[in-house]
Amino acid sequence: MVGTIASIAPTLGPVIGGWITDTLNWHWLFYINLVPGLAIAILVPMLVRMDEPDLKLLKGADYPGIVLMALGLGNLEYVLEEGTRWNWFSDATIQTCSWIAGVSLVLFVIRSLTFRNPVVDLRALGNRNFALGCVLSFITGVGIFTTIYLTPLFLGYIRGFSAWQTGTAVFSTGVASLIGTPIYIVLAKKFDLRWLMMFGLACFGLAMWSFSFITHDWGAAELFAPQFLRGFPQVFAVAPAVNLGLGSLPPERLKYASGLFNMMRNLGGAVGIAVSAAVINNKTNFHFLMIASRLTPANGAMDRFVHGVTQRFATLPGGPGIAHEAALKQLWQLAYREASTLAYADAFRAIMLAFIVATLLVPFMRKVAAQKVSPTAAH
Repeated sequence: MVGTIASIAPTLGPVIGGWITDTLNWHWLFYINLVPGLAIAILVPMLVRMDEPDLKLLKGADYPGIVLMALGLGNLEYVLEEGTRWNWFSDATIQTCSWIAGVSLVLFVIRSLTFRNPVVDLRALGNRNFALGCVLSFITGVGIFTTIYLTPLFLGYIRGFSAWQTGTAVFSTGVASLIGTPIYIVLAKKFDLRWLMMFGLACFGLAMWSFSFITHDWGAAELFAPQFLRGFPQVFAVAPAVNLGLGSLPPERLKYASGLFNMMRNLGGAVGIAVSAAVINNKTNFHFLMIASRLTPANGAMDRFVHGVTQRFATLPGGPGIAHEAALKQLWQLAYREASTLAYADAFRAIMLAFIVATLLVPFMRKVAAQKVSPTAAH
């Protein structure tokens, strides 16, 4: 039930968000959350039964660990997000944040391994299922968040889609996820979760492979099959990782280990987006140079294109003086568009390779009882 309801958000969100952006403006994407947000903040404490807080835990909390984790992950997030924009370590701020992140995370690891009740239990990585579950959660985060980032970016910059058109084009992913959730629930009662997880990861990798054939004219119709392949197995990739990864730990360790497990998925998303942005930036330049190297006077097709566009511009008022320059500019735009499209294909192939590795890791996990994981820990 929870999984099905949660799948409605990515199904309707892009469409509703696209309509709001085109009809009003993007600011309303934030304003529209104020009323339901306040309603939830008021109603949840009134209607939902919660555990009573144990204030005694404040005395023994791992405050140094919290500070080190915040410093390490906060600076790492900045480096990953802004590195491509500022040419990575040639920028002084990136260098400083990298040092802070590195030192903080090293100290955080030492603290977590020596403190009795750390904010994140790294010692749980000694459990094979949990360690592999964290790796698979990381790769799943790479796939889920990076494709959410890449597809609208492609539709906006390459295809020139509006926010509404982009929302309707990615609608099929949410629908597929909505369909896959109840099917997974039925199959999880009958089959080994490891087989279901292998199916989910393999399908996700297959979807990335199908994305790699992307061309500049792909729209909603061409994206339907790849997005369906990506959305349908999402629950097959995520849910078993929770049960297999956390289900092998004793209940008293879940409250510490679950934080690390969920952090890995979010970290995978941050790393995946940063790496994919770097891939697109570098590969666009690479493909553009390769394409440009073939655009010489000896290239008959290019010569005919430039000649035809030059003649067309020459017939316009004031056109004769800038006709040839306008033709070269149009040629540059076409070359850059194709180079960018090839770069997106390279990014999807990189994600595909990560999911091939993830699929091959699943057989190394042990079978565990799924009911050991509490809903709180799984969330």
